[in-house]
Amino acid sequence: MIITKTPFRMSFFGGGTDMPEFFNEFGGSVISTTFDKYCYVNVRHLPPFFEYFSEIAYSRIERVTDADEIEHPLVRSAMKHLDIHDIRLTYEADLPARSGLGTSSSFAVGMLSAFHKLKGKEVGPERLADEAIYIERVLCNEAGGWQDQIAAAFGGLNRIDFAKDQYRVTPLSIDAGKKKLLNDRLMLFFTGFTRLSSVIQKESRSIAQKQHELRQMLALVDTAESILTAGDLDDFGRLLDETWKLKRQTGSNISTDSIDEYYDRAIGAGALGGKLLGAGGGGFLLFYVPEDRKEAVQAAMEDLLYIPFKFTDKGSEIVYDSPETYSFRGFAEQ
Repeated sequence: MIITKTPFRMSFFGGGTDMPEFFNEFGGSVISTTFDKYCYVNVRHLPPFFEYFSEIAYSRIERVTDADEIEHPLVRSAMKHLDIHDIRLTYEADLPARSGLGTSSSFAVGMLSAFHKLKGKEVGPERLADEAIYIERVLCNEAGGWQDQIAAAFGGLNRIDFAKDQYRVTPLSIDAGKKKLLNDRLMLFFTGFTRLSSVIQKESRSIAQKQHELRQMLALVDTAESILTAGDLDDFGRLLDETWKLKRQTGSNISTDSIDEYYDRAIGAGALGGKLLGAGGGGFLLFYVPEDRKEAVQAAMEDLLYIPFKFTDKGSEIVYDSPETYSFRGFAEQ
């Protein structure tokens, strides 16, 4: 039995510039961090006592005799890609899916790590990220960028740069005290609405139509890095407000009247800036709030669920590995 633990991510700046259609022409960069909310993937070979050959448990349970029968596209594609058979897989998570935190990519990374370990291999973050990108964007043909898979595999507070179908991960050099202060000034709220990011991407304006806004958002990444390494953190909050206003211009489905109302409430209560995490349409609102305004902001958002969190430096991990000691029905040596 293998159990993996993979963090979720929050993206601060540059979201949308991680799309190959954009960065292959203009380059792309994002600043993001992983934090202490996780998904857990448990995988073992299924003992030969059942009429079905594999069992997949997530928000529903699938029992099949062949991987082609699996309806979950990520599981089906990953099993076929790595030639995995006769398994029981279960998925659990600290936070809901479709909420702007890269949950599907964290699941893909954690699942791939478990599958490789089941076959006797332990692979590094770059291979996990590359394979997760390939499975989600190519095999499953899901619209979206590359940052989620990379963040989940590598972990930490990073700048990720993209160009010509390549990427580079650079941990941000930030004083530990300043990093903690940033963490303490960020407040996360769940709006209760969820939507598939791939659907939002398909409904959004084309890359050509939103090129101007994306290039402005890309330029803010350098400014944000300078603030984090040598500037006033309050400027980080104000810059979040600027990037959110640009993002809202990239599609009519990015925000909603309810999200706009919550955002205005938080700003009115003292938040310096914030943004909706993910592709848009719902999920989590993140705000930068000076210490003396945190109670006021939380009161203004009292009908939303507040989620305390801590940054984490680790990406996907194997947290349990127990050998299997019996034979499996028709299972060829991997």
